[in-house]
Parts: sequence; C-alpha cells; structure tokens
Amino acid sequence: MKICVVGAGYVGLSIATLLCRDHDVVCVDVDPRRIKQINERQSYLKDPEIIACLATPDISLTATDDLFGAAKDSDFIIVCTPTNYDEMTSRFDTGSVEAVVSRLCAAGISGPFVVKSTVPVGFTDRLQSACPSATILFAPEFLREGRALYDNQHPSRIVVGGPLQTAEAFADLMRAAALKNDVPVILCSAAEAEAIKLFSNTYLAMRVAFFNELDSYAIVHNLNPRSVIEGVCLDPRVGQGYNNPSFGYGGYCLPKDTKQLLANYNNVPQNLIEAIVAANSTRKDVVASEILRRNPRTVGVYRLTMKSGSDNFRESAIQGVMKRIKARGIPVIIFEPEYMHDTFYNSEVVKEFLDFGRRSDIIIANRTSDELAEFSHKVFTRDIFYSD
Repeated sequence: MKICVVGAGYVGLSIATLLCRDHDVVCVDVDPRRIKQINERQSYLKDPEIIACLATPDISLTATDDLFGAAKDSDFIIVCTPTNYDEMTSRFDTGSVEAVVSRLCAAGISGPFVVKSTVPVGFTDRLQSACPSATILFAPEFLREGRALYDNQHPSRIVVGGPLQTAEAFADLMRAAALKNDVPVILCSAAEAEAIKLFSNTYLAMRVAFFNELDSYAIVHNLNPRSVIEGVCLDPRVGQGYNNPSFGYGGYCLPKDTKQLLANYNNVPQNLIEAIVAANSTRKDVVASEILRRNPRTVGVYRLTMKSGSDNFRESAIQGVMKRIKARGIPVIIFEPEYMHDTFYNSEVVKEFLDFGRRSDIIIANRTSDELAEFSHKVFTRDIFYSD
C-alpha cells in the first residue's frame, strides 16, 4: 500500500516506521529539520526501536512538506498532528487536524483519513459532517514516549472507530504490522473510540494521583510509603505498575487528556474526574512545601524532563514544583543537558553537573539517577521504586 502519515512526532514517526517495512510510507511535516533527518535515516527522537528501524536498509520511507503530493492516491492518510489543550477554551485545539482534512477534501482527496491525534468525544463525527465527501476514522494510540514503536509492534489492543469496512481494513493493516500475535481488536463508533482514549489515560492519571496521595499521607504521618504501597499492590485486584510516587503526572498526554475528559462532562454529574485533575495540583503543593520546610538557600532542579529517558519538557511535574518554590523567593538553578539555552523561565541552567551539585543546598529530582550518587545527601525525591 501507499501510506501517508501527516505529522512526524512520536505518534506519526512510530507509525511510519511500523509500516515502512511492508508498505511505501511518506511522512509529511512542516519542520525542515525533521524532514531532512528522516530522509537521512536519522531519528531526532529518543526511541531505540525507531533508531534501529531507520538504520535498516530495506525500508520504504521518505519525508516531505508536500501534503498534496504525499496524500494523492494513498490507501490511508493517517493524521498525527498535535492537539494541545487550550486552557482558555477548555478543549483541545483541533485546528491542525481540521486543516489537513479540509484542505485535502477541497483538493478532491477524500481519504480514507485515520485520525490518531487525541480529540474530544464527538470530534470525528463533527468533522465528518463538515467534510461529507470524506471517509474519516478515529484510531487512538496507546504509546509510551521513548518506546512508541515498540508499543505499536506489541499493542495491548487495536481500536478503530468509524465505518465498519474501512475500520476493519485499517485494523488489519495495523495487526499485520505488529510483532505480537492475537492482538485484541475493537471496532466501534468514532465517538466510542474517542472515549476509550480519554478514559484510558484518565484512569492512568487517577492511579498516579492515588499513589501520590498515599505518599503524601505517609510523609505527614511518618510512615514508610514503600511498605504501604507494596502491601496494597500485592492484592491482585490492584496489581503492580503505575504505583511509583512522583511529583505529579506530566508529559504530553495525561495532563491535557484528563482536562479534556472533564470538559466533556459539562452536562454529566461527576466528582471523580474533577478530583483527578485537582489532585495533580495539590500534589505539587505538598512536594513544594516539603522542600521549603528544609529552608534551602538555593534549590537545584535535576532534569526538566517528565520521566527518565525522555527529552520532553512539556507539562513535566517538576516545573510546577519549581514555580511554587520560585514564588517564595528561593533561587533555583537547573541541570538539564537536553536544554541548550542559559536560562529557563529566568532560572540559570548550569552546564557542569559538579558545579550544579555543589551550588545546590537541596537537589529535587522527580526521577533519580546514579549520576546523583555523589550528592545523595542533598537529594529530595519521591522515586521509591526507581521506575517510571
């Protein structure tokens, strides 16, 4: 098949590299740097499977900024453009998805389109009404940043919402490309697929928030949080995973998806979804208070990334803690080797780790590292199990 993938971020590039072994894939992006690197078989993303795939000679993958040329005569046009949450409107900004579909439809290209960008419940049906000549599916992704291609190769499930025959064909495409056998497939309406995505991520955020609040309780009452968490999670109905305390849930997906789901509840009674969103802010208050209680003169922030092995700063919880500390007038310095500038939100970025460690009275780390061993007496973290 000829496959067009619009948007070469984690989602788009992972799908492109998943499919390019067996199909002709063209990636469309607006960033010349990304286009150049893909065509030179280099990954700008920290993802070991994507890096390995791009180094494989027998793949059919090119990148371009020519949307119409790439989409013409494609068997599927997979849309993976960003949909950031807009705090002013309390909804996702879906403009990039709408622009891709409407521009191509106006040029006589009717798809089938597969939207993989996260959208509000009901968005795909509204887009279908606005572009009646198009065939539009919604197929959510369930990927971890840094292991996106691996998760596409070993999917927990494949969900496709939209017209049954086309949805089945796309599900077959994804299942054939997977390395895992017997992948469960759910074919449903587009709105149901949209709800699956938002409720899945909100459940994960709820679990993070639950164990963070358990940890907050343990801090106040001088309990060993590891003992309590292990005792709770040995119940098979609770289980392991997503139980390591942190400064809060962060990254590109969970903060915005929980807020969008809450916005979708505008006419539905609820208490829990609102509490999940509020809990993340409260957790940052608790962490900041614990740091301030130690009366540091200078606070060192170890890494701005939202988790280990990531180069993503978006919505990382440590930034929320940092802002609360700075609001109390405490100077903050930052060690972040992935950040090339000298300041970050008016805080100094220290390039040399030893200099950073010596100048910090306390070092806050959302996720710890062997690199911190020399200054372990200064480190404040809630990373109990040394995992994400």
